[in-house]
Amino acid sequence: MLTKFANPARFEKLAKTILPVLSILATILLSLGLLDALLLSPPDYQQSETVRIMYLHVPSAWVAMASYAAIGIAAMIFIIFKHTLAELFMRAALPVGAMATALCLVTGMLWGKPMWGAWWVWDARLTSVLVLMFLYVGIMALMDAFDRPEQGGLAGAWLAVIGLVNLPVIKYSVQWWNTLHQPSSITSFKRLMNPAIAPQMIRPLIVMAIGLTLYAAIVIIVRMRSEILARKLRNGGIR
Repeated sequence: MLTKFANPARFEKLAKTILPVLSILATILLSLGLLDALLLSPPDYQQSETVRIMYLHVPSAWVAMASYAAIGIAAMIFIIFKHTLAELFMRAALPVGAMATALCLVTGMLWGKPMWGAWWVWDARLTSVLVLMFLYVGIMALMDAFDRPEQGGLAGAWLAVIGLVNLPVIKYSVQWWNTLHQPSSITSFKRLMNPAIAPQMIRPLIVMAIGLTLYAAIVIIVRMRSEILARKLRNGGIR
């Protein structure tokens, strides 16, 4: 079954089918989410209008971590089964995850200045997200450091798997250490049904998170198609 879904021809057929659907959904959700976040949702009683940064900061953090988790899974598949499509997924998803991490860091700094009085503090959550950014950049550099793409892919895959240990550090850093970063308002499905923030705020946050996730998926699929084509042109075929 794994070989069936790892076939580039089947992936290309599936991509042509789902890309238009994902594009429509992402456009609708991001448009509605931004409208709700910027115009309809109320300002926070403590953070005032600064709270609107959250509607981009939190979804970008989610995409950054979800992308790395997916890359880690693909890396394990490539190490064990040597499926080329898993390696190409890594190459396609790494820049997307890196951009989401950069956006998370930048929006966090923009929020931190008025809230904490500083653009940056060596907070456990901020530092672990910075480590995630270094992992993204390091894996991309390592994969491109070899003459043979397969060798670079294997080296990058091992680093990606090792770097998975950073994800729980990011997630639980606010519980494990005394940090300036506020705890997560939604930590489970139960909290989603009864969140610690107002419904007028949770609505655009969820819509933006889903919309940004779909957008990331679209970019990854498009990049994978380009990676497959480039590999075909370079090698005269792909398994």
